[in-house]
Amino acid sequence: MNNLAIAQAATLRPIAEIASAANLSESDYEPLGRTKAKLTQEGVQRLTQNPRGKLILVTAITPTPAGEGKTTTCVGLAQGLCQNGAIAIPAIREPALGPIFGIKGGACGGGYSQVLPMEDINLFFTGDFPAVAAAHNLLSAMLDAHLHHGNALGIDVRNRKWPRTVDMNDRALREIIVGLGGVNGGVPQQDGYVITPASEVMATLGLARSITDLKQRFGEIIVGVDRRRNPVRARDLKAHGAMTALMRDALRPNLVQTIEGGPAIVHGGPFANIAHGCSSLIGTQCALGMADYVVTEGGFAADLGAQKFLSILCGALGRGPDAIVLVATLRALAHHGDGDFEIGFANLRRHAEHLKLYGVPVVVAINRFAGDTANDLAGLLSLCQADGLRAVIADPAGTGGPGCTGLAEVVQQVASSPSQFTPLVDSGSSAIEKLETIAKRVYGGEGVDLSDQARKDLEWADKHGYGKLPVCIAKTQYSLSADASLKNAPTGFRIPVREVRVSAGAGFLVAVAGDIMLMPGLGKEPTAQQIDVDEDGKIVGLY
Repeated sequence: MNNLAIAQAATLRPIAEIASAANLSESDYEPLGRTKAKLTQEGVQRLTQNPRGKLILVTAITPTPAGEGKTTTCVGLAQGLCQNGAIAIPAIREPALGPIFGIKGGACGGGYSQVLPMEDINLFFTGDFPAVAAAHNLLSAMLDAHLHHGNALGIDVRNRKWPRTVDMNDRALREIIVGLGGVNGGVPQQDGYVITPASEVMATLGLARSITDLKQRFGEIIVGVDRRRNPVRARDLKAHGAMTALMRDALRPNLVQTIEGGPAIVHGGPFANIAHGCSSLIGTQCALGMADYVVTEGGFAADLGAQKFLSILCGALGRGPDAIVLVATLRALAHHGDGDFEIGFANLRRHAEHLKLYGVPVVVAINRFAGDTANDLAGLLSLCQADGLRAVIADPAGTGGPGCTGLAEVVQQVASSPSQFTPLVDSGSSAIEKLETIAKRVYGGEGVDLSDQARKDLEWADKHGYGKLPVCIAKTQYSLSADASLKNAPTGFRIPVREVRVSAGAGFLVAVAGDIMLMPGLGKEPTAQQIDVDEDGKIVGLY
């Protein structure tokens, strides 16, 4: 059975039962139908005041295009912890429509380690993504209206810094011209779109602590510069209040369930290759107030999602994880070794070396696939043991929680001691120092090369007080370098940074490296071609 068939065959518990299992009172959550809910403001306030749980971060080696089951392992580990008698909750990101209709499919896990209702979560869910897009595009529209009605702020239309957004892979929208409708069509200017997970509104949602904090952050968003190159912010357009109104409910975390009937938090949705790639701060805090263990994930591989989780989200959270799980597959290691997983093991080693730098215990989860042989799995375990790595074979997709109890037991053991988390990047260092540290100590490269535009961007950021913000590098997920063709554990490379964007609302700098696009495109045969609805209204072809 495929993921959708397994999910549709499952019997979902009423959301009231799920809330009860998480020790939530009726005032803590608001049902949205039979199987979904949002936490209330009252519930958020109560839960964030008592973050009692252990925090487990799940990350992965450099993936193949189909992914290596990181979300599946995240959900499976939470289920395995529950099988071992603990109260455990997965806290994961919301899926974006772009990958669902593109190449990767849905993002609810797989097999018998999924969050449900899978179709709803993958397609619009509770409306958080449409709210992000609406708030983002409201700011775009108010900026254009200001320009059309006289431009009292003196905004330089040649240096527009606020694009539009849509949650779809549409390469034709990367660079566009707007305002071509004549006198009443606005001011003609170059514009463009980013995909919604790359929107600064999404990043801001993911890091906001409260509705007040969200509004203040929205006010800080930079939409452009005036003729003296001083920043013009959303608050200058008086847009931040209305943006917050659109996002009021989206800020509240979503409560759903695992396929085994346990609680799950699904909230926020930034991509890790072009944004910070973590579930929301507020969702993680709430989950920590509900459970003994919270299992969360950083998108893509450890050089992206984990690095950003550990440097950006942990900085906002004020603590690090108690254990890190590094997901590996024989398939991916063979991919990096041109068919030989022992050669490809160098990729796993590089990621493990990076993760050890934070002082947090690391456990390798070998995600078993149906075609894996016992000899190969034993060989991979031996390679891990020879490198001093704790490693456990897990089967989250095939058997769910029971297939992850061994992994859960090891995680419980290593997480029992107080966390010795130490940030890798000095928060007081300059942006270029942060970039160099990440390029050398995380990616294994020799440093960064800044384009003339990137240097100008950093000079502007320094001048206006943004030079020491955390750094979020946008780069390919398919290599430790910025070149997707360099597999395994490349050496001797440098990271070319072509521009740096100030995300003042989110509170970090985005360094765009290599040929990464903030608006992806669909492939020749996108997954959308397989998705349909049968005569009974049941969705088919969603994976």
